[in-house]
Amino acid sequence: MDYEAVIGLEVHVQLKTETKLFCNCSTKFGAEPNTQTCPVCLGLPGSLPVLNKRALEFAIKVAVALNCKINKYSKFDRKNYFYPDLPKNYQISQYDRPLSSNGYLEIEVEEGTKKRIGITRIHMEEDAGKLVHSIDDLQKAKESYVDYNRTGTPLIEIVSEPDIRTAQQASLYLKTLRQILMYLDVSDCNMEEGSLRCDANVSVRKIGEEKFGTKTELKNMNSFKFVEKALEYEIDRQIKVIKRGEKVIQETRLFDPQSSKTIPMRTKEEAHDYRYFPDPDLVPLVISENMIEAIISSLPELPKRKKERFKTEFGLNDYDIKILTSDRNIADYFENTAKLYRGDPKKLANWIISELLFFINRDNADINKCNLTPERLVQILRLIDEDKISGKIGKEVVKEVYETGKEPEEIVKERGLVQITDVAEIERLIEEAIKENQETAFDFKKGKDKALGFLVGVVMKKSKGKANPRLVNEILVKKLKA
Repeated sequence: MDYEAVIGLEVHVQLKTETKLFCNCSTKFGAEPNTQTCPVCLGLPGSLPVLNKRALEFAIKVAVALNCKINKYSKFDRKNYFYPDLPKNYQISQYDRPLSSNGYLEIEVEEGTKKRIGITRIHMEEDAGKLVHSIDDLQKAKESYVDYNRTGTPLIEIVSEPDIRTAQQASLYLKTLRQILMYLDVSDCNMEEGSLRCDANVSVRKIGEEKFGTKTELKNMNSFKFVEKALEYEIDRQIKVIKRGEKVIQETRLFDPQSSKTIPMRTKEEAHDYRYFPDPDLVPLVISENMIEAIISSLPELPKRKKERFKTEFGLNDYDIKILTSDRNIADYFENTAKLYRGDPKKLANWIISELLFFINRDNADINKCNLTPERLVQILRLIDEDKISGKIGKEVVKEVYETGKEPEEIVKERGLVQITDVAEIERLIEEAIKENQETAFDFKKGKDKALGFLVGVVMKKSKGKANPRLVNEILVKKLKA
């Protein structure tokens, strides 16, 4: 507890464009290796890059959403280094004149407590290729293969200030950032497929000190869980090194998921090692105020604002709001359904969260393409509100609509699920339940309230869930007190 971590994150986001950053090659994931390349992305002599306008628009969207200053003049640079997955032996990136800078992102570290993480810069660059190793254990792999399909795919790099102090805060930052990117619809943010990748710079220092310690850079973290594990291990490792009286070495380290440890990869390079210089084939970027204003006006409602509106407009609690706004598609589904349903928004939220999302999460399904459309869910809720079916039967109908795509009223009619509201029929079922459970009936008369719930359950079972629960309760209480 004498030490604290100082963490800065570098997040690489693959932009959801159909073509690459400087050529017309497809960015589609999963194609046969080396089938989506051309002279431009392979860096063959005489080929010239041309900037993808959609990628630029996406990058500006992200910068605005993260409260960054858009630099109206920026340029592209060549970052020179040699690696098998880099066919040109340089990467087109941005160095001293990035697209945007000086932003921030707020995370909720505890309920009601927020922490502001500074954003140093957001710049554009092209992705490198991909190395495919013969086995997962990098230290034991004897051969690797190079796939250049990913080469030239548009990226933005989001560099945070060293404002993060724990592995948990780092994970929260990433989750909050991912949510904003998904709302903007600029990336699918699939960490497993590499469209959202994170490197971390981490050092430790004694609490109260202002000077930073020697940092290491962590790579190969392709899930939020691995980011936390890698940072926790590396923070603990550096503290132990210092306590032994040794010095932390500035280096790049890989996270090994199998051992949950970080392992040395190479000595950390400095900026001058990359020999940055302006790319002579690309003109500087000059962004007009009109372009910025047009992009700002096109931004969707972001999570923070949506949460505030859901609270005031629908009166929902924080738990429901957190789930409903966790994904833009879920939030849109709720709002589209609320426009059709004039009942209690809390009731609607419960049905979406407890019933529909159970199936969506189970099947990893797209809520926009599921059979239980907003119109069909509203039909089910109206059948319940009109006492035509019970809530229990409503859950069965939800399941069948989701699985078959049939209309709710058709299912209710086919299966004879209409709620029993006939008083005489309910009284008959209650008399049977009391006769078969006389001791429980006496327990209720002695003041044991749980006995009532048991008897209600017996009646509902006898009616196969079709008896009106409200009538069952009312009539049963009268019978027992008589």
